[in-house]
Amino acid sequence: MKWIPTLAIKGFIILAYRLFSLLFSVKPRKVTFASYRSEELTGNLYYIWKEFSLRHQDYEYTVKLKKFNSSFTGKLAYAIHLIRSCYDLATSRYFIIDDYYFPVYAIKPREETEIIQLWHAAGAFKKFGLSTRGKAFGPSDDYLKHIKVHSNYSRVYVSSSDIVPFYAEAFDMPPQDIFPLGVPRTDYFFDETEVQKAKALFFQKYPELKGRRLILYAPTFRGKSHYQKSFESPIDFGEMKEELGDSYAVLVHLHPYMNAGADFPEHTAGFVYHIHEGFSIEELLVVSDILITDYSSVIFDYSLLERPIAFFAYDLEEYIKERDFYIDYRSEIPGPIFTETTELTRWIQKGAFDIKAVAEFKHRFFDYTDGKASARIVDHLLTGEKRRIG
Repeated sequence: MKWIPTLAIKGFIILAYRLFSLLFSVKPRKVTFASYRSEELTGNLYYIWKEFSLRHQDYEYTVKLKKFNSSFTGKLAYAIHLIRSCYDLATSRYFIIDDYYFPVYAIKPREETEIIQLWHAAGAFKKFGLSTRGKAFGPSDDYLKHIKVHSNYSRVYVSSSDIVPFYAEAFDMPPQDIFPLGVPRTDYFFDETEVQKAKALFFQKYPELKGRRLILYAPTFRGKSHYQKSFESPIDFGEMKEELGDSYAVLVHLHPYMNAGADFPEHTAGFVYHIHEGFSIEELLVVSDILITDYSSVIFDYSLLERPIAFFAYDLEEYIKERDFYIDYRSEIPGPIFTETTELTRWIQKGAFDIKAVAEFKHRFFDYTDGKASARIVDHLLTGEKRRIG
């Protein structure tokens, strides 16, 4: 009985897709960008759209964005959105996504259409997709009987050759269809004009932070699928404030699905800033001097800046059981592991950071560090050939 809603939506999607395929042909110059991660075109999708637009004004560009809401009305609205997206899926030359996208797995794509996966996270850190099968976080065998998640991708673009096998496992697809040409949104870090603009806007909004050392705390998403958990900080920011003083400040950036319950004690005001709107994670990375996370893939982006990274992993064993990693967490991450605020604060105060480890991590997980990922990927798409370049 629990599969009836899923099967009903799958049936409607198949019916809608077949009807649109019968009535309309594929438009050879149509590109659709689709995501449930945001209501705005951002990240990898934005950078590929921008690159396409700069070159080809005569292409037709369609955007299908619908942030998921787990309420009943939200699910209903999302279901309607997915069925409507079947028209674009049936008529696009390129259908480009950046995450899980249900309609793609329900249908059999037309031969003239390529479904392109630009996975939102750089590198390969915590396991995802079919790599989590059998884990509490992952899809169940029963679900996979009905929906073959991460199927039907024509091409996937990733950051380095080292991680191709991980993505092949996660998506159950041939390694030769996974291309290590870069992560489009990381082009931002090489655009000095945009970086300086972000810094100027940030300090215009937060002038009191000028001259202070900024610590960005960006923990990973806790929960499953679209469902959020209330956020409770494992770090004692009150203690950190007392020890570090006014020369430091902490910027907190939570995953979009983790904002519920994000309250911080009043006595940390002026030291802890919860930045939940107005600035992207990329913009917060470039203004920060130190990154603290637990299991977030944001470490790959930050490694491009070659700045200190610390890991506050208070529940590592539990997380390994729930989800696990593609790399050995303890030995391969580019920074020290902490479970107590006191030790973390002492590390910050001491300032003996291993930047060499961060640089080595960067070169392992990025084949290119030139800010031209978007151009390479669009070049590769427009050749019409499935071959490795560069």
